[in-house]
Amino acid sequence: ILAERHSTPAVNFDLVVDAGSAADQFTTPGTAKLTMRALDSGTKQRTALQISDELALLGASLSAGSDLDASDVVLFTLKPTLDKALDIYADVVLNPIFPEADFKRIQKELTARIQQEQTEPISMALRVLPKLMYGAGHAYGNPLTGSGTEESIAKLVREDLRRFHDTWFKADNATLIVVGDTTLSEILPKLEKRFAAWKSGQTPRKNLAPVEQRAKTEVYLIDRPGSLQSIIFAGHAAPPRSNPQEIAIETMNNVLGGTFTSRLNMNLREDKHWSYGAMSFLWSARGPRPFVCYAPVQTDKTKESMLEMDKEIKGFIGRQPVTAEELSSAQKNQTLSLSGQWETSAAVVSSVKEMVSYALPEDYFVTYPGKVRELSLASVHAAAKENLHPASLIWVVVGDRAKIESGIKDLGWADMKLIDANGNLVK
Repeated sequence: ILAERHSTPAVNFDLVVDAGSAADQFTTPGTAKLTMRALDSGTKQRTALQISDELALLGASLSAGSDLDASDVVLFTLKPTLDKALDIYADVVLNPIFPEADFKRIQKELTARIQQEQTEPISMALRVLPKLMYGAGHAYGNPLTGSGTEESIAKLVREDLRRFHDTWFKADNATLIVVGDTTLSEILPKLEKRFAAWKSGQTPRKNLAPVEQRAKTEVYLIDRPGSLQSIIFAGHAAPPRSNPQEIAIETMNNVLGGTFTSRLNMNLREDKHWSYGAMSFLWSARGPRPFVCYAPVQTDKTKESMLEMDKEIKGFIGRQPVTAEELSSAQKNQTLSLSGQWETSAAVVSSVKEMVSYALPEDYFVTYPGKVRELSLASVHAAAKENLHPASLIWVVVGDRAKIESGIKDLGWADMKLIDANGNLVK
Protein backbone atom coordinates (compact mmCIF):
# COMPACT_ATOMS: atom_id res chain seq x y z
CA ILE A 1 0.00 0.00 0.00
CA LEU A 2 1.56 3.27 -1.13
CA ALA A 3 0.73 6.81 -0.02
CA GLU A 4 2.79 9.39 -1.92
CA ARG A 5 4.11 12.42 -0.01
CA HIS A 6 6.68 14.42 -1.95
CA SER A 7 7.08 17.36 0.43
CA THR A 8 10.28 15.92 1.95
CA PRO A 9 12.90 13.57 0.41
CA ALA A 10 12.20 10.65 2.76
CA VAL A 11 10.34 7.34 2.70
CA ASN A 12 8.73 5.38 5.53
CA PHE A 13 8.12 1.62 5.45
CA ASP A 14 6.10 -0.56 7.80
CA LEU A 15 5.88 -4.29 7.15
CA VAL A 16 2.79 -5.44 9.05
CA VAL A 17 2.76 -9.19 9.72
CA ASP A 18 -0.46 -10.79 10.96
CA ALA A 19 1.03 -12.24 14.16
CA GLY A 20 1.42 -10.10 17.30
CA SER A 21 1.21 -11.29 20.87
CA ALA A 22 -2.06 -13.06 19.96
CA ALA A 23 0.15 -15.52 18.09
CA ASP A 24 1.60 -16.59 21.45
CA GLN A 25 -1.52 -18.75 21.67
CA PHE A 26 0.47 -21.39 19.78
CA THR A 27 3.71 -21.07 21.69
CA THR A 28 5.20 -19.74 24.92
CA PRO A 29 3.79 -16.38 26.14
CA GLY A 30 6.23 -13.57 25.35
CA THR A 31 7.62 -15.23 22.21
CA ALA A 32 6.32 -12.56 19.82
CA LYS A 33 7.74 -9.68 21.84
CA LEU A 34 11.12 -11.34 22.34
CA THR A 35 11.37 -12.39 18.68
CA MET A 36 10.69 -8.90 17.39
CA ARG A 37 13.07 -7.29 19.90
CA ALA A 38 15.80 -9.61 18.67
CA LEU A 39 14.96 -9.40 14.96
CA ASP A 40 17.67 -6.84 14.13
CA SER A 41 20.35 -8.51 16.30
CA GLY A 42 22.04 -10.04 13.31
CA THR A 43 21.52 -11.68 9.92
CA LYS A 44 23.42 -14.14 7.77
CA GLN A 45 25.36 -11.19 6.32
CA ARG A 46 25.47 -8.58 9.09
CA THR A 47 26.03 -8.41 12.84
CA ALA A 48 23.93 -6.16 15.05
CA LEU A 49 26.73 -3.59 15.14
CA GLN A 50 27.08 -3.64 11.37
CA ILE A 51 23.34 -3.11 10.95
CA SER A 52 23.42 -0.19 13.38
CA ASP A 53 26.51 1.41 11.84
CA GLU A 54 25.28 1.08 8.25
CA LEU A 55 21.92 2.60 9.11
CA ALA A 56 23.55 5.49 10.97
CA LEU A 57 25.78 6.31 8.00
CA LEU A 58 22.71 6.34 5.75
CA GLY A 59 20.68 8.58 8.08
CA ALA A 60 18.16 5.75 8.37
CA SER A 61 16.51 3.98 11.30
CA LEU A 62 15.01 0.52 11.71
CA SER A 63 12.89 -0.94 14.50
CA ALA A 64 10.69 -3.97 15.11
CA GLY A 65 7.95 -4.76 17.59
CA SER A 66 4.59 -6.38 18.27
CA ASP A 67 1.20 -5.23 19.45
CA LEU A 68 -1.81 -7.44 20.12
CA ASP A 69 -2.63 -8.43 16.53
CA ALA A 70 0.43 -7.58 14.45
CA SER A 71 4.21 -7.73 14.40
CA ASP A 72 5.88 -5.06 12.32
CA VAL A 73 9.25 -3.97 11.02
CA VAL A 74 9.64 -0.22 10.45
CA LEU A 75 12.18 1.60 8.30
CA PHE A 76 12.72 5.33 7.85
CA THR A 77 15.20 6.40 5.19
CA LEU A 78 16.17 9.44 3.17
CA LYS A 79 15.41 9.28 -0.54
CA PRO A 80 19.08 9.48 -1.71
CA THR A 81 20.00 6.43 0.40
CA LEU A 82 16.84 4.45 -0.32
CA ASP A 83 18.47 1.53 -2.15
CA LYS A 84 21.12 0.83 0.46
CA ALA A 85 18.60 1.14 3.29
CA LEU A 86 16.26 -1.30 1.54
CA ASP A 87 19.10 -3.82 1.27
CA ILE A 88 19.46 -3.80 5.06
CA TYR A 89 15.69 -3.80 5.60
CA ALA A 90 15.11 -6.86 3.42
CA ASP A 91 18.05 -8.65 5.03
CA VAL A 92 16.64 -8.10 8.54
CA VAL A 93 13.12 -9.16 7.50
CA LEU A 94 14.15 -12.29 5.64
CA ASN A 95 17.39 -13.52 7.22
CA PRO A 96 17.52 -13.00 11.00
CA ILE A 97 19.69 -15.52 12.86
CA PHE A 98 19.02 -14.47 16.48
CA PRO A 99 22.59 -14.78 17.80
CA GLU A 100 22.77 -16.59 21.14
CA ALA A 101 24.49 -13.77 23.01
CA ASP A 102 21.93 -11.20 21.86
CA PHE A 103 19.09 -13.60 22.62
CA LYS A 104 20.32 -14.08 26.19
CA ARG A 105 20.74 -10.32 26.68
CA ILE A 106 17.25 -9.48 25.41
CA GLN A 107 15.79 -12.37 27.41
CA LYS A 108 17.23 -10.81 30.59
CA GLU A 109 15.93 -7.37 29.59
CA LEU A 110 12.42 -8.72 29.06
CA THR A 111 12.53 -10.59 32.37
CA ALA A 112 13.49 -7.34 34.10
CA ARG A 113 10.62 -5.59 32.30
CA ILE A 114 8.16 -8.20 33.57
CA GLN A 115 9.45 -7.75 37.11
CA GLN A 116 8.87 -4.01 36.74
CA GLU A 117 5.36 -4.58 35.36
CA GLN A 118 4.54 -6.66 38.42
CA THR A 119 5.26 -3.69 40.69
CA GLU A 120 3.52 -0.93 38.72
CA PRO A 121 -0.24 -0.78 39.51
CA ILE A 122 -1.46 -0.06 35.98
CA SER A 123 0.63 -2.75 34.30
CA MET A 124 -0.29 -5.17 37.10
CA ALA A 125 -3.95 -4.82 36.13
CA LEU A 126 -3.24 -4.98 32.39
CA ARG A 127 -1.36 -8.22 32.96
CA VAL A 128 -4.24 -10.00 34.71
CA LEU A 129 -7.34 -8.58 32.95
CA PRO A 130 -7.01 -10.71 29.76
CA LYS A 131 -6.73 -13.93 31.74
CA LEU A 132 -9.90 -13.06 33.64
CA MET A 133 -11.75 -11.68 30.60
CA TYR A 134 -10.89 -14.27 27.94
CA GLY A 135 -9.79 -17.39 29.80
CA ALA A 136 -7.53 -20.17 28.58
CA GLY A 137 -7.35 -21.03 24.89
CA HIS A 138 -8.23 -17.58 23.53
CA ALA A 139 -5.61 -15.69 21.55
CA TYR A 140 -6.09 -12.64 23.79
CA GLY A 141 -5.75 -14.54 27.08
CA ASN A 142 -2.13 -13.52 27.79
CA PRO A 143 -1.00 -10.26 29.47
CA LEU A 144 -1.93 -7.18 27.41
CA THR A 145 1.67 -6.01 27.79
CA GLY A 146 2.66 -8.91 25.52
CA SER A 147 5.64 -9.75 27.71
CA GLY A 148 4.51 -13.11 29.05
CA THR A 149 5.64 -14.25 32.49
CA GLU A 150 9.05 -14.73 34.10
CA GLU A 151 8.50 -18.48 33.89
CA SER A 152 7.53 -18.43 30.21
CA ILE A 153 10.44 -16.19 29.19
CA ALA A 154 12.88 -18.43 31.11
CA LYS A 155 11.69 -21.43 29.06
CA LEU A 156 12.41 -19.81 25.70
CA VAL A 157 15.42 -20.84 23.65
CA ARG A 158 16.85 -19.28 20.52
CA GLU A 159 15.14 -21.89 18.35
CA ASP A 160 11.72 -20.68 19.53
CA LEU A 161 12.42 -17.29 17.97
CA ARG A 162 13.50 -18.84 14.71
CA ARG A 163 10.36 -21.00 14.72
CA PHE A 164 8.11 -17.96 15.34
CA HIS A 165 9.74 -16.12 12.43
CA ASP A 166 9.45 -19.12 10.10
CA THR A 167 5.80 -19.68 11.09
CA TRP A 168 4.44 -16.17 10.69
CA PHE A 169 6.76 -14.30 8.32
CA LYS A 170 5.11 -15.48 5.09
CA ALA A 171 4.80 -13.27 2.03
CA ASP A 172 1.01 -13.72 1.93
CA ASN A 173 0.68 -13.01 5.67
CA ALA A 174 2.17 -9.51 5.48
CA THR A 175 1.31 -6.07 4.12
CA LEU A 176 3.99 -3.53 3.29
CA ILE A 177 2.97 0.08 3.85
CA VAL A 178 5.06 2.72 2.06
CA VAL A 179 4.62 6.45 2.69
CA GLY A 180 6.84 9.16 1.29
CA ASP A 181 8.75 10.54 -1.67
CA THR A 182 8.34 7.73 -4.19
CA THR A 183 5.92 6.32 -6.76
CA LEU A 184 4.58 2.85 -7.38
CA SER A 185 6.51 2.53 -10.63
CA GLU A 186 9.72 3.48 -8.83
CA ILE A 187 9.36 1.48 -5.60
CA LEU A 188 7.79 -1.74 -6.88
CA PRO A 189 10.84 -2.96 -8.87
CA LYS A 190 13.09 -2.22 -5.90
CA LEU A 191 10.86 -4.30 -3.61
CA GLU A 192 10.46 -7.12 -6.13
CA LYS A 193 14.22 -7.36 -6.48
CA ARG A 194 14.80 -7.72 -2.74
CA PHE A 195 11.77 -9.79 -1.73
CA ALA A 196 11.32 -11.98 -4.82
CA ALA A 197 12.50 -15.13 -3.01
CA TRP A 198 10.13 -14.66 -0.06
CA LYS A 199 7.79 -17.64 0.05
CA SER A 200 4.10 -17.76 0.82
CA GLY A 201 2.62 -20.43 3.07
CA GLN A 202 -0.03 -21.37 5.58
CA THR A 203 -0.13 -19.84 9.05
CA PRO A 204 -2.03 -20.98 12.16
CA ARG A 205 -5.53 -19.62 12.70
CA LYS A 206 -5.66 -17.53 15.86
CA ASN A 207 -8.66 -18.08 18.13
CA LEU A 208 -10.44 -14.73 18.03
CA ALA A 209 -13.85 -16.16 18.86
CA PRO A 210 -16.50 -14.00 20.57
CA VAL A 211 -16.47 -14.03 24.36
CA GLU A 212 -19.55 -14.66 26.47
CA GLN A 213 -20.35 -11.93 28.98
CA ARG A 214 -20.09 -12.92 32.63
CA ALA A 215 -23.32 -14.07 34.28
CA LYS A 216 -22.58 -11.75 37.21
CA THR A 217 -20.12 -9.16 38.47
CA GLU A 218 -16.66 -10.39 39.48
CA VAL A 219 -14.33 -8.54 41.86
CA TYR A 220 -10.59 -9.17 42.26
CA LEU A 221 -8.03 -7.54 44.51
CA ILE A 222 -4.26 -7.43 44.01
CA ASP A 223 -2.53 -6.55 47.26
CA ARG A 224 0.11 -3.84 47.01
CA PRO A 225 1.14 -3.08 50.59
CA GLY A 226 1.92 0.56 51.28
CA SER A 227 0.34 1.75 48.04
CA LEU A 228 -0.55 5.45 48.27
CA GLN A 229 -3.60 5.08 46.05
CA SER A 230 -5.86 2.40 44.62
CA ILE A 231 -6.03 1.68 40.91
CA ILE A 232 -9.50 0.57 39.84
CA PHE A 233 -10.16 -1.24 36.56
CA ALA A 234 -13.60 -2.42 35.46
CA GLY A 235 -14.10 -4.04 32.09
CA HIS A 236 -15.61 -6.64 29.82
CA ALA A 237 -15.20 -7.80 26.24
CA ALA A 238 -16.56 -5.53 23.50
CA PRO A 239 -17.06 -5.98 19.72
CA PRO A 240 -14.00 -6.01 17.43
CA ARG A 241 -12.58 -2.74 16.10
CA SER A 242 -14.32 -3.38 12.81
CA ASN A 243 -18.06 -3.58 13.47
CA PRO A 244 -21.16 -1.83 12.09
CA GLN A 245 -21.67 0.26 15.24
CA GLU A 246 -18.03 1.27 15.70
CA ILE A 247 -18.42 5.04 15.32
CA ALA A 248 -21.40 5.09 17.68
CA ILE A 249 -19.45 2.96 20.18
CA GLU A 250 -16.45 5.29 19.92
CA THR A 251 -18.70 8.27 20.59
CA MET A 252 -20.36 6.50 23.50
CA ASN A 253 -16.93 5.84 25.02
CA ASN A 254 -15.83 9.46 24.53
CA VAL A 255 -18.86 10.72 26.44
CA LEU A 256 -18.50 8.15 29.21
CA GLY A 257 -14.76 8.32 29.80
CA GLY A 258 -12.75 8.95 26.63
CA THR A 259 -12.06 12.68 27.05
CA PHE A 260 -11.20 15.11 29.84
CA THR A 261 -14.79 16.37 29.98
CA SER A 262 -16.24 12.85 30.07
CA ARG A 263 -18.64 11.79 32.80
CA LEU A 264 -16.18 9.61 34.70
CA ASN A 265 -13.52 12.29 34.87
CA MET A 266 -15.88 15.12 35.72
CA ASN A 267 -17.31 13.02 38.53
CA LEU A 268 -14.23 11.54 40.21
CA ARG A 269 -11.77 14.35 39.46
CA GLU A 270 -13.65 17.61 39.06
CA ASP A 271 -16.58 17.00 41.40
CA LYS A 272 -15.33 14.57 44.06
CA HIS A 273 -11.58 15.35 43.88
CA TRP A 274 -10.80 11.70 44.59
CA SER A 275 -8.69 11.15 41.47
CA TYR A 276 -6.24 12.96 39.22
CA GLY A 277 -8.09 11.50 36.26
CA ALA A 278 -10.64 8.79 35.43
CA MET A 279 -11.23 7.42 31.97
CA SER A 280 -12.55 4.60 29.81
CA PHE A 281 -10.97 3.12 26.71
CA LEU A 282 -11.41 0.49 24.03
CA TRP A 283 -8.22 -1.46 23.35
CA SER A 284 -8.14 -1.82 19.57
CA ALA A 285 -8.22 -5.44 18.41
CA ARG A 286 -9.22 -7.52 15.43
CA GLY A 287 -11.24 -9.82 17.70
CA PRO A 288 -13.36 -9.08 20.79
CA ARG A 289 -11.50 -6.24 22.49
CA PRO A 290 -11.30 -5.07 26.07
CA PHE A 291 -13.54 -2.21 27.12
CA VAL A 292 -12.12 -0.81 30.36
CA CYS A 293 -13.02 1.95 32.82
CA TYR A 294 -10.02 3.06 34.84
CA ALA A 295 -9.38 5.34 37.79
CA PRO A 296 -6.48 5.86 40.21
CA VAL A 297 -8.10 7.11 43.42
CA GLN A 298 -7.12 8.03 46.95
CA THR A 299 -7.05 4.92 49.13
CA ASP A 300 -9.74 5.96 51.59
CA LYS A 301 -12.21 6.52 48.73
CA THR A 302 -11.77 3.17 46.97
CA LYS A 303 -15.22 1.78 47.76
CA GLU A 304 -16.92 5.12 47.12
CA SER A 305 -15.13 5.49 43.75
CA MET A 306 -16.24 2.02 42.67
CA LEU A 307 -19.82 2.99 43.52
CA GLU A 308 -19.56 6.18 41.45
CA MET A 309 -18.04 4.36 38.47
CA ASP A 310 -20.78 1.74 38.64
CA LYS A 311 -23.41 4.49 38.86
CA GLU A 312 -22.04 6.28 35.77
CA ILE A 313 -21.94 3.10 33.68
CA LYS A 314 -25.45 2.01 34.68
CA GLY A 315 -26.80 5.53 34.25
CA PHE A 316 -25.51 5.71 30.70
CA ILE A 317 -27.87 2.93 29.62
CA GLY A 318 -30.57 3.84 32.13
CA ARG A 319 -31.89 7.13 33.39
CA GLN A 320 -29.04 9.29 32.08
CA PRO A 321 -28.54 8.50 28.39
CA VAL A 322 -26.28 10.67 26.26
CA THR A 323 -27.57 14.24 25.92
CA ALA A 324 -27.70 16.44 22.83
CA GLU A 325 -24.99 18.68 24.28
CA GLU A 326 -22.69 15.72 24.97
CA LEU A 327 -23.23 14.29 21.50
CA SER A 328 -22.50 17.63 19.84
CA SER A 329 -19.29 18.05 21.86
CA ALA A 330 -18.13 14.53 21.00
CA GLN A 331 -18.89 15.03 17.30
CA LYS A 332 -16.83 18.22 17.21
CA ASN A 333 -13.96 16.57 19.06
CA GLN A 334 -13.91 13.58 16.72
CA THR A 335 -14.08 15.63 13.49
CA LEU A 336 -12.30 18.94 14.12
CA SER A 337 -9.17 17.11 15.32
CA LEU A 338 -8.85 15.30 11.98
CA SER A 339 -7.21 18.21 10.15
CA GLY A 340 -3.97 17.74 12.06
CA GLN A 341 -4.05 13.97 12.22
CA TRP A 342 -1.91 13.24 9.17
CA GLU A 343 0.69 16.01 9.34
CA THR A 344 3.64 13.58 9.37
CA SER A 345 4.41 10.55 7.23
CA ALA A 346 4.63 8.44 10.38
CA ALA A 347 1.05 9.43 11.22
CA VAL A 348 -0.10 8.37 7.76
CA VAL A 349 1.67 5.02 8.22
CA SER A 350 -0.12 4.58 11.54
CA SER A 351 -3.55 5.22 10.02
CA VAL A 352 -2.94 2.85 7.11
CA LYS A 353 -1.71 0.22 9.56
CA GLU A 354 -4.95 0.70 11.49
CA MET A 355 -6.93 -0.13 8.36
CA VAL A 356 -4.75 -3.16 7.63
CA SER A 357 -4.65 -4.57 11.15
CA TYR A 358 -8.37 -4.28 11.82
CA ALA A 359 -9.69 -4.99 8.32
CA LEU A 360 -11.24 -1.54 7.95
CA PRO A 361 -12.56 -0.49 4.51
CA GLU A 362 -10.24 1.56 2.32
CA ASP A 363 -12.54 4.58 2.51
CA TYR A 364 -12.81 4.44 6.32
CA PHE A 365 -11.17 7.80 7.00
CA VAL A 366 -12.78 9.41 3.94
CA THR A 367 -16.29 8.59 5.12
CA TYR A 368 -15.54 8.91 8.87
CA PRO A 369 -16.41 12.64 9.36
CA GLY A 370 -19.75 12.31 7.61
CA LYS A 371 -20.71 9.24 9.62
CA VAL A 372 -19.80 11.01 12.86
CA ARG A 373 -21.97 14.01 11.94
CA GLU A 374 -24.86 11.68 11.03
CA LEU A 375 -24.95 10.13 14.51
CA SER A 376 -28.20 10.59 16.41
CA LEU A 377 -28.97 10.36 20.11
CA ALA A 378 -30.89 7.18 19.35
CA SER A 379 -27.95 5.50 17.58
CA VAL A 380 -25.50 6.28 20.40
CA HIS A 381 -28.00 5.16 23.02
CA ALA A 382 -28.60 1.93 21.09
CA ALA A 383 -24.84 1.30 20.92
CA ALA A 384 -24.61 1.82 24.68
CA LYS A 385 -27.55 -0.47 25.42
CA GLU A 386 -26.12 -3.24 23.26
CA ASN A 387 -22.47 -2.98 24.24
CA LEU A 388 -22.32 -1.82 27.88
CA HIS A 389 -22.85 -4.64 30.37
CA PRO A 390 -22.66 -3.27 33.94
CA ALA A 391 -23.85 -6.53 35.47
CA SER A 392 -21.01 -8.43 33.76
CA LEU A 393 -18.10 -6.18 34.72
CA ILE A 394 -14.84 -7.69 35.88
CA TRP A 395 -13.39 -5.42 38.56
CA VAL A 396 -9.68 -5.48 39.35
CA VAL A 397 -8.44 -3.27 42.16
CA VAL A 398 -4.74 -2.82 42.92
CA GLY A 399 -4.05 -1.34 46.34
CA ASP A 400 -3.22 -1.80 50.00
CA ARG A 401 -5.36 -4.77 51.03
CA ALA A 402 -5.26 -3.90 54.73
CA LYS A 403 -6.90 -0.53 54.02
CA ILE A 404 -9.40 -1.33 51.27
CA GLU A 405 -10.49 -4.97 51.51
CA SER A 406 -13.30 -4.49 54.04
CA GLY A 407 -14.78 -1.59 52.07
CA ILE A 408 -14.81 -3.57 48.83
CA LYS A 409 -16.47 -6.51 50.57
CA ASP A 410 -19.10 -4.15 52.02
CA LEU A 411 -20.27 -3.41 48.47
CA GLY A 412 -21.74 -6.89 48.37
CA TRP A 413 -21.35 -7.13 44.59
CA ALA A 414 -19.62 -10.51 44.57
CA ASP A 415 -17.29 -12.67 46.56
CA MET A 416 -14.05 -10.73 46.32
CA LYS A 417 -11.10 -12.89 45.27
CA LEU A 418 -7.48 -12.14 46.12
CA ILE A 419 -5.08 -12.70 43.21
CA ASP A 420 -1.37 -12.22 42.62
CA ALA A 421 0.35 -10.16 39.90
CA ASN A 422 -0.08 -13.04 37.42
CA GLY A 423 -3.82 -13.42 38.05
CA ASN A 424 -3.52 -16.58 40.14
CA LEU A 425 -5.74 -17.00 43.19
CA VAL A 426 -4.06 -16.42 46.54
CA LYS A 427 -5.25 -18.76 49.26
